[in-house]
Amino acid sequence: MIEKRAIGDSGIEVAPLALGGNVFGWTADQPTSFAILDAFVDAGGTMIDTADVYSAWVPGNKGGESETVIGNWLRADPGKRDKIVIATKVGFFEGLAPEKITAACDASLGRLGLDCIDLYYHHKDDAQVPLAESLGAMDALVKAGKIRALGLSQYTPERLNEAMETAASEGLTKPCALQTWYNLVERGKLEGPLRDAALENGLGIVPFYGLANGFLTGKYRNREDLDKSPRGLRNIEYLEGRGMRVLEAMDAISAETGAALATIALAWTIAQPGIVSALASATSLRQLDEQLAAFQFKLSPAQLARMDEASAETVPA
Repeated sequence: MIEKRAIGDSGIEVAPLALGGNVFGWTADQPTSFAILDAFVDAGGTMIDTADVYSAWVPGNKGGESETVIGNWLRADPGKRDKIVIATKVGFFEGLAPEKITAACDASLGRLGLDCIDLYYHHKDDAQVPLAESLGAMDALVKAGKIRALGLSQYTPERLNEAMETAASEGLTKPCALQTWYNLVERGKLEGPLRDAALENGLGIVPFYGLANGFLTGKYRNREDLDKSPRGLRNIEYLEGRGMRVLEAMDAISAETGAALATIALAWTIAQPGIVSALASATSLRQLDEQLAAFQFKLSPAQLARMDEASAETVPA
């Protein structure tokens, strides 16, 4: 039986691994995406995460391609809808003005073929728009039945606290989730004031870049390896310092357990305080299988401690 975790006080419960949709319509074509989506749900996966901006960075794309693929998948097998939680995001390029949020939500609903989005995020903070206005627009969508719950992505601790205080003082729907960058080689992106703020406000944390653009799968171990994929060059900084220490610790645990490095990395993330579901994307069924194994794989306290030490910002003297 796969564990389910609550996303804040939203009433929504999800499995501790979520499927990232950033690759759909980019490095995973539609047939491959369909196969990955089917396998994820069949294995007990529950949350699929996308955004209206995926994948606008690809030449010829304009954004919305991932949502379109997911919508086509749902139309092909409507029975899957009741088994999944759909999360998407708004405002990465166009900001969080109320009229932008309203229009973007309708566009996402159309591409996804849905009447209601389960979890709708501010994709990133927009300091140019008062929080009462951007959160007010989200609250109006909840009241209209177009979204069930709302989340915040890429907020600082200070702005997260301000958003929660604004929602409370204005009588608006409170965010239930925080999405942020976090993994074994980027612990500082969450640990400390941001995690403290999320926990104090009762938010479920959904970290992205769970595999550090593939680095934590062991795919990139020297500069020559960086040419293996379109995202490879993003890993150049990990080849020095704690990145290699982390791989060495994971290699040892893999030798002990037989688990893939991707499984180990995600199991570590899932075990951290406040984490509701770790995000990872896959472009093949083999990659997905390694990720899905994290549903059942548990690191021992000693193994967790070894990984904590290897991934620390500084090495104890």
